[in-house]
Amino acid sequence: MIVQPEGIFYQMLTVENIPNLVEEHLVKGRPVDKLMYVPSKGKPPIPKLSDIAFFSKQRLVVLKNRGLIDPEKIDEYIARDGYQALAKALTSMDSEQVIEQVKGSGLRGRGGAGFSTGLKWELTRKSSGNGKYIICNADEGDPGAFMDRSIIESDPHSVLEGMVIGAYAIGAAEGCIYIREEYPLATKRLHIAIDQAREYGLLGEDILGSGFSFDITVHRGAGAFVCGEETSLIGSLQGQTPEPRIRPPFPAQSGLWGKPTNINNVETWANIPTIINRGAEWFASIGTESSKGTKVFSVVGKVNNTGLVEVPMGMTMREIVFDIGGGIPGGKKFKAVQTGGPSGGCIPESLVDLPIDYERLMEVGSIMGSGGLIVMDEETCMVDVARYFLDFLRSESCGKCTTCREGIAAMHDIVADICNGKGEPENIGLLEELAEAIKDASLCALGGTAPNPVLSTLRYFRDEYDAHIKDKKCPAGVCRALISYRIDPEKCKGCMLCGKHCPEKAIGGEPKGPQTIDLEKCIKCGVCRESCKFEAVLIE
Repeated sequence: MIVQPEGIFYQMLTVENIPNLVEEHLVKGRPVDKLMYVPSKGKPPIPKLSDIAFFSKQRLVVLKNRGLIDPEKIDEYIARDGYQALAKALTSMDSEQVIEQVKGSGLRGRGGAGFSTGLKWELTRKSSGNGKYIICNADEGDPGAFMDRSIIESDPHSVLEGMVIGAYAIGAAEGCIYIREEYPLATKRLHIAIDQAREYGLLGEDILGSGFSFDITVHRGAGAFVCGEETSLIGSLQGQTPEPRIRPPFPAQSGLWGKPTNINNVETWANIPTIINRGAEWFASIGTESSKGTKVFSVVGKVNNTGLVEVPMGMTMREIVFDIGGGIPGGKKFKAVQTGGPSGGCIPESLVDLPIDYERLMEVGSIMGSGGLIVMDEETCMVDVARYFLDFLRSESCGKCTTCREGIAAMHDIVADICNGKGEPENIGLLEELAEAIKDASLCALGGTAPNPVLSTLRYFRDEYDAHIKDKKCPAGVCRALISYRIDPEKCKGCMLCGKHCPEKAIGGEPKGPQTIDLEKCIKCGVCRESCKFEAVLIE
């Protein structure tokens, strides 16, 4: 809760806290220290939101209305300059001027490809033929990512306004939002927002009396990861199997139902109203030379402060992980960050000062993707990380390309063998050869980027692969086939909690005496280590 105008911030509030908080702060003007944010044990509380690094390091453009408006009330969006950009575009700008503003802003597609949004609009605008379409891709499929969901749930009208402006610039009369089935609240709020916009004359026939007509429908996707690729998404909308197709022609020339079609993701559309309101130069002043504006990231994994953050392009990994994210829990060592979703790369601790933009991430073997950012600590096995993402990608491949369908599965099997202690030295060369073949011969970005987790971990964590293959050891103590559990008799207090929790009854010993593990019975589930209060269970 934030109390304005002082900006006093309270956290972890319960119903029981409210009477005292109202009495002390709102009535008597005495802020309640015990309900404020405390950065760490022994340190004084921080009263103001603006002094907390998680918030002060952010710059909100797309998320500027999050938590400040009721997303189900259009009047609250309008009260914060909502639909002002649409009115400006329709009354004082022609379509070419709108496109020039978007081009001048330097906005690039936030769905992962990073293509110039204004240029994409211009190509669709110049395509011959009537019946043009625009599509909002809200089929967010990356594990641990929820940027699009949060934007729609907190500020659906910003997406609608961006789409109407885009439709005006491109010359489209119909639009569609393709949203994943697993987002029921976001879908509900989209329908409410669309109905309200129609009622207010901001959507439908003759918008704001301008003579321009445009309407939006919502289509729910079935959760296929490959629908993040635009031609697969178009196929799904047409009732076909979601598979990529050969390009050209690109969707800008022949997309939905063979008509010129422009597709952008949720975050891209939500940036448009601010660009039109504040101007291209303002937006272009944020970020780096080649990557303008802000980016919303989903920060998850082994980090103290998880959640959505919006930061200027060019912010370093160190600032996100340690200043905004609050560092690694339990005082453990930071090891790597995986960016760009399942087909992104793993960036090591040695590159923690890397500025985050499209080009710099590609230089180090990763991608921006839609904004997933997974933090890993010293207890993460990088070989196992590569295996996990390959497992996800092989199950999500549509199977159209032989290299993608068979190649990713082959890479997964090799990496799984390495994790299981069955790796051979020649596996490394084979993985690299497979990776290049998959990248070169796959139709879409799923296959083209699928080898990134393997190639990046081989590039920066080759020693872990060598340990798994040559020494048959997992340095992080993660791969079950390569570890065993032992109880340290000096630390063990004989509380017998480990034995009580062991599902295989593999632990025995006298009460108040050192316990031992029967390695023949042990299934290496780790329950004993989790239940031990004295850190007596060791991994070898």
